[in-house]
Amino acid sequence: MPNLDWSIDHNSIYLNHGSFGPPPDVVRNKQLEFQSECNSQPMNFYLRRLEPLWFAARNRLADFLGCSADNLIFSENATASMNHVASFFPLKKGDEVLLNDHEYGVVKRIWERKCKEKEAIYREAKLPESIESASQVVEAMEQEVSDRTKLIVVSHITSPTAITLPIEPIISMAKSRGIAICIDGPHAPIQVPLNLDQLAPDFYVASCHKWLSAPLGTGFTYVAEPWQPLAAEPLLISWGRLRPAPIEHWSDHHIWCGTRDYSGYLSIPTAIDAFEELGIEQVRSRNHQLAQYARNCLTVALSTRPLVPDDPAWYSMMAAVWLPTGNHNTLQHRLWKNHHIEVPIVYFGDKYLVRVSCHLYNTMEQIDTLVNALRIELTNQG
Repeated sequence: MPNLDWSIDHNSIYLNHGSFGPPPDVVRNKQLEFQSECNSQPMNFYLRRLEPLWFAARNRLADFLGCSADNLIFSENATASMNHVASFFPLKKGDEVLLNDHEYGVVKRIWERKCKEKEAIYREAKLPESIESASQVVEAMEQEVSDRTKLIVVSHITSPTAITLPIEPIISMAKSRGIAICIDGPHAPIQVPLNLDQLAPDFYVASCHKWLSAPLGTGFTYVAEPWQPLAAEPLLISWGRLRPAPIEHWSDHHIWCGTRDYSGYLSIPTAIDAFEELGIEQVRSRNHQLAQYARNCLTVALSTRPLVPDDPAWYSMMAAVWLPTGNHNTLQHRLWKNHHIEVPIVYFGDKYLVRVSCHLYNTMEQIDTLVNALRIELTNQG
C-alpha cells in the first residue's frame, strides 16, 4: 500500500507511537503553514481567520468521529479533557467513582483527587488476569457497582496493557444502572472505528496526536447533550469567542483560550485526509498484522504469553507481551542505550511487560531487531 513520509530518526527504531506519535511530514508542513500565516500577520489570523478555521476543523473531526459537531470541543490532550470532565462532574459526599486496574495512572490520579475534594469514594475493579471474553470484563466491572456509583471511567484501549476493552456492553451496563460513563480513548482514533453518537457515552476524551498522528498537543472532548450546560465552564476562563461575536453554544466558551498556537487543531483535518486517502481499513489491517507478528515473535522468544486472545477485537496496532519473571526496571534504558530502540517496558501489577506500537513507518525487520535485542539484554541481565 502507499505510505506517508515521516521524519523519523533513521539511526533509531521507534516502536512507541502509542506514547508520542510524531506526525507525518504532510501534517507537519500544514501546521508550519498556519504558524507562518499567524506570525506574518497575527491580527488578521486571530481576528478574522481563526474562528472559521476552528469551526471547519471541528466539523471535519466530528464527521470522522461519527458525531454532531455540537457535542465536540478541542483540547490539548486526553489528560486536559479528563481534567475538564472532573472539574464539572457533580459528585457529592459518599458518591462513588469506579475505574479498573488497567486504567492510565494519570486518569487514576485525576479521579482520586476529585473524590478526595468532594469526600467521595474512589474504587477500582480488578480485571481478570487472563481475559478470554467480553463478559468477563463487564462482570468484573459490574460486580463493583453499588447504589452509590455515579460515574464509571474506562479506557477504550488500555494504555499499560494495549487491550481493546468491550466498551459497548460496558456502556449498556452503566446506562441500565443509571450511571454516567466516561470513555478514555486516546489510543482509539484510527486504531478502531468510531461512531460516538451511536456509541452514546456521556463523555469521550481522546488525543489526536497518537494514532491519528495530528500535531502534538491536540485532542478533543465529547460531551453528550444533557451534560453540556455543566461542560460550558472551561478549565481556563478567557473570552471563548473574540468580541463582538456572542456566546451562543456551550462549546463557544472553549474556542479562544488566550494567545496561543492554534495551528495543531487546524491541522487535524490534514491528518484525517492523509489516512482516508490511504484507506483507513488498509492502514488498520496492515498495522494489526505487524502487531500480530510482533506479538507472536515475542511470545516465542520470551517463552511467556500475551494478555488477550489473538483476535483484532482485543488488540489492534499495539501488542503487549509479558516479560519473564524478574526485575526489568532498567531494560527500557538499556534497549535505547545499547540498541537505539525505543519501546516501553511497563511495570503492571507485580510484573513487567513489553508494549510494541506498530505504525506505517515500522517494519518486520525492526521487530526482528527488537526480539534479538531483548534476547541479548535478558541474557546479560542474567
